[in-house]
Amino acid sequence: MKRMTRKKVAGGLLMAALLTASCGSGSSDGTATVVDRPDTESTNVNYTSYKAPLKPQSFIKLPVGSVQPEGWVRKYLELQRDGLTGHLGEISAWLDKNNNAWLTNGGDHGWEEVPYWLKGYGNLAYILNDPAMIAETKTWIEGVFASRQPDGYFGPVNERNGKRELWAQMIMLWCLQSYYEYSNDPRVIDLMTAYFKWQLTVPDDQFLEDYWENSRGGDNLYSVYWLYSRTGDKFLLELADKIHRNTADWTRPSSLPNWHNVNIAQCFREPATYYMQTGDSALLRASYNVQSLIRRTFGQVPGGMFGADENARMGYIDPRQGVETCGLVEQMASDEIMLCLTGDPVWAEHCEEVAFNTYPAAVMPDFKALRYITCPNHTVSDSKNHHPGIDNRGPFLSMNPFSSRCCQHNHAQGWPYFAEHLMLATPDNGVAAAIYAACKATVKVGEGKEVVLHEQTNYPFEENITFTVSTPEAVSFPFYLRIPSWAEGAQVRVNGSAVGVTPVPGKYLRIERQWAEGDRVELHFPMTLSMRTWQVNKNSVSVDYGPLTLSLKIKEKYVERDSRETAIGDSRWQKDADPTKWPTTEIYADSPWNYALVLGKTDPLKDFKVTRKEWPADNFPFTADNVPLEVKAFGRQVPSWQMDDTGLCGVLPEEDAVKGAKEEITLIPMGAARLRISAFPNTRE
Repeated sequence: MKRMTRKKVAGGLLMAALLTASCGSGSSDGTATVVDRPDTESTNVNYTSYKAPLKPQSFIKLPVGSVQPEGWVRKYLELQRDGLTGHLGEISAWLDKNNNAWLTNGGDHGWEEVPYWLKGYGNLAYILNDPAMIAETKTWIEGVFASRQPDGYFGPVNERNGKRELWAQMIMLWCLQSYYEYSNDPRVIDLMTAYFKWQLTVPDDQFLEDYWENSRGGDNLYSVYWLYSRTGDKFLLELADKIHRNTADWTRPSSLPNWHNVNIAQCFREPATYYMQTGDSALLRASYNVQSLIRRTFGQVPGGMFGADENARMGYIDPRQGVETCGLVEQMASDEIMLCLTGDPVWAEHCEEVAFNTYPAAVMPDFKALRYITCPNHTVSDSKNHHPGIDNRGPFLSMNPFSSRCCQHNHAQGWPYFAEHLMLATPDNGVAAAIYAACKATVKVGEGKEVVLHEQTNYPFEENITFTVSTPEAVSFPFYLRIPSWAEGAQVRVNGSAVGVTPVPGKYLRIERQWAEGDRVELHFPMTLSMRTWQVNKNSVSVDYGPLTLSLKIKEKYVERDSRETAIGDSRWQKDADPTKWPTTEIYADSPWNYALVLGKTDPLKDFKVTRKEWPADNFPFTADNVPLEVKAFGRQVPSWQMDDTGLCGVLPEEDAVKGAKEEITLIPMGAARLRISAFPNTRE
């Protein structure tokens, strides 16, 4: 990938030691300093972080509910509650309580789907403080406690070749961790301790042997460190060693254990997680390498993801290849975890790239259906079988609330986890904003004093962000602000006065001062147009505006179908589910999509004009009609670029393909475009 006029993400995919200030300025009102990472020499006295001998985390996630999202993120969570996430228990047969494996000993369904859904549903309930949702969450959590066995095992017994399959338990452990943050229920600690002692008794040749659990042992490892940091039980570090040596090897320099898109997005963080115990920098580099390795071939596309459909295949690298919704939300979760482990701002920036540009288009605007696969170039969303154009066989492109077993349930974690990471605690008893969106966060700082930070912004659609401090008394603490790599000329003001140091893109600005009631921090991140060239994919180009990547605005024609008739083969729904309330939506292009961008020879983007529009009244910017900015540009149709014999957008044409007359076209942020062309053929004039 070649990027023009946009600085490389600070740190790239290289890992340097945690550095101290590179420059700074002090005054009686405090000190502003540019730093690469937070200082991890201190220990936060207000929140539980990794306990020695584990390496300290650079950022500490606040307990669920501490961050109250506002603006469009709040709107998204409300749509989830009122849509598929909140009502999946009425739709999905896997969540039917009758004879469910999580509520009944020997139950016959739901072993994976229940915790997949609950890890997002529960957090959504806690964040929104919704009594009905919290009660529903507790029903399942109580079922987990009731499933405990004398030997420490809990949950469904799912044996494969005589060996216990532990993948479902890994997911449920995350549900329990969130529940503990919300409730401080000591039964969580007791259950996890007993279960991990049981895991230690399982012989290595019977431990993490099945495909999913073997690939995803890092999720188990993450929970072990969570518990160790609260109890200090030494046996947990021995178990961590055991988990790592029995997990698939994600440290290979030039290959992967498997090429399943969700596994890659979810599991690449395992070596970096284990690095926190060993301090072996080769493990840390390995996680960076997997992120880079998959993208060098299959990720030469905009939107932050990679073209694996279900499994990456050689020869299928065009931007018409997509990724599962499961892969999107797992990548966001991995980015958030890697951010906390390393402090590297590259992970915050990547999380934003996926969250703003790819994930919104994977669901319907009302959040009542989702599609299994979403692509950077996606020109039809129907219920047909497009194999071998995509790896999967079946109706995997339409928006269907009944499909499929994994994404139908696992989607729930995406926005709740994102919201929880909008404010983070730091080892030096401060607070950080690394991922930006409107919110109000209640945080303990300094020696336990509680403050409220109110972030007001329409970012990523606008350039300005304001933080207001509420505190009953003056309190000193450091406040870290990530300066995006694309934000040349960023400005930071405290109470109207510029800080005494120039913010550096790709680094953090650390402001330490005595904060008082009503103090304001104002950020201005200038957004400019920039371009990336994807050399592996025929020098196609994508256009960015700040953190947003742009797509051709295609007129979308929505057609409703019966969800049961269009669901994939292994879908199951409850007998009382009403498909008329939960239709499948197919989306067809009702305007031409086969355009090449016309670029200036010396200044490629000189004829591109940004137009800002009113913020949508419903606070939801991710539709073609609502999105509050457009870009006018010029393009030429490429007649040879058509749908192919698999019914998909054809692969990108060659650069010298015949092109039609020059026309004005409109570009919009690709997150608002459920049909999109975001990787364009280019032509220079």
